Amino acid sequence: MNTENQTSKVALVTGGSRGIGRSIALNAAKRGIGVILTYNTHAEEGESVVAEINRNGGKAVALKLDSAKVGSFAEFSEQLLQVLKNEWNRENFDYLVNNAGIAQRTRIQDTTEAIFDQLVTVNFKGVFFLTQTLIPLIVDGGHIINISSALARAVFPGVAVYGSLKAALEGLTRYFAREYADRKIRVNTVAPGAIDTEFGGGKGDENQRKQIAGMTALGRLGEAEDVGLFVASLLSDDSRFVNAQRIEVGGGSFF
Repeated sequence: MNTENQTSKVALVTGGSRGIGRSIALNAAKRGIGVILTYNTHAEEGESVVAEINRNGGKAVALKLDSAKVGSFAEFSEQLLQVLKNEWNRENFDYLVNNAGIAQRTRIQDTTEAIFDQLVTVNFKGVFFLTQTLIPLIVDGGHIINISSALARAVFPGVAVYGSLKAALEGLTRYFAREYADRKIRVNTVAPGAIDTEFGGGKGDENQRKQIAGMTALGRLGEAEDVGLFVASLLSDDSRFVNAQRIEVGGGSFF
């Protein structure tokens, strides 16, 4: 299973039970990286990913994490440390992939304060404070990848809050890179384009799907695997001088 000599490396992938997060976890493991993935309400799916990785010769563990509960992050950090000690005989890890997030299609006039607050908490506040909490456990020279979205720049009705928060996350990426430069921790953003899992999972309006595919140079919607493969490759030392960047994985989007 190992295609790179990274058996000593460990990655934490939030929201790793489904979609893009699942693909990131599986492809990181294929490169010999140990994986700790988090899930919130899909424990069985998280454990299924772990079982697949372990069955194929990798090493993985799943932990529950609710990104909306910032007050639980200190306890999660302790659980993470225990897993690192028990499974890898380590007190730190190498890569943090902030993938967990939620999206809700709601036009501006229909957005309630409750919807707004939930989107902010999970997609921005949660990422900020989880990263802040876990920074002491990340090795010097480690790498943080924040998963954004093409919607941070593309403008579609119904995703004003989500898109704006992803734009804010991209700005935060640069600040993290600057403030932790003394520890040589790199921080980058990967922005998926029109990925199938994000556009109704195959159940959305077919005309809209065809229209969006037609606005992409490669002529198709992306798949979770397209993003997972790229993020896993970005974790390697081959990208050692890539820092504070926004990289869009969208097949050539013309939104």
